[in-house]
Amino acid sequence: MQTVILCGGEGTRLREYTEAIPKPMVEVGGKPIIWHIMKIYSHYGHDEFILCLGYKGEKIREYFGKNNSEKWKITFVDTGEKSNKAERLMQAKGYIKDENFLVAYGDDVSDVDINKVIELHRKSGKIVTLTAVNPESQFGVLKLNSDIVEGFIEKPKLEQWVNGGFFCMKSTVFSHLRKGHELEDETFKELASKKEIAAYKHSGFWKCMNVFKDVVELNDLWNKGNAPWKVWED
Repeated sequence: MQTVILCGGEGTRLREYTEAIPKPMVEVGGKPIIWHIMKIYSHYGHDEFILCLGYKGEKIREYFGKNNSEKWKITFVDTGEKSNKAERLMQAKGYIKDENFLVAYGDDVSDVDINKVIELHRKSGKIVTLTAVNPESQFGVLKLNSDIVEGFIEKPKLEQWVNGGFFCMKSTVFSHLRKGHELEDETFKELASKKEIAAYKHSGFWKCMNVFKDVVELNDLWNKGNAPWKVWED
């Protein structure tokens, strides 16, 4: 199954890196995070990628022009520097071959079983299936009894489920995309109102690389040999 990766944003919260390179090229363990994402999909048998390029997209094109020992089939689509996610996805339409396809953000890693997401997608018959996750709180949580602190819980997982990406979509999703509409705030809300989104609940590891601290944490996990998203064998 083809995988579309949305990798065109400016990554303004990672200016330490993105003044020179696009966010998906920020390295974890000496490899761009987009490489890690593609390795996850490849592990589950999905080796055909459509990369929606934007900000400094030539850096991604140049990298895989020199570094594709996995022999992935990669299609590069220049979707414009200022396009939003929905507009980038719209421009991938002409490259989609089958009824269903996969979609990923260019900055999330997880140990989610991609094929189980696909299985739920086929079973549900919905237009979109997303991976729902419980991320860690940014802060430690107090255990209170009235106004007395009885303990501390360091960065617990949230009870609420959030959109963790790692989507499977029907090609009919393209009829719901509109220029100028945001993918999450408008397209997904419309589909949710029609009960056309299924959620694969993943309670395992998931991490989004948004800020410098996230880069440090992901590299620390990798360097310690404790990277849960590394589902592939060397």
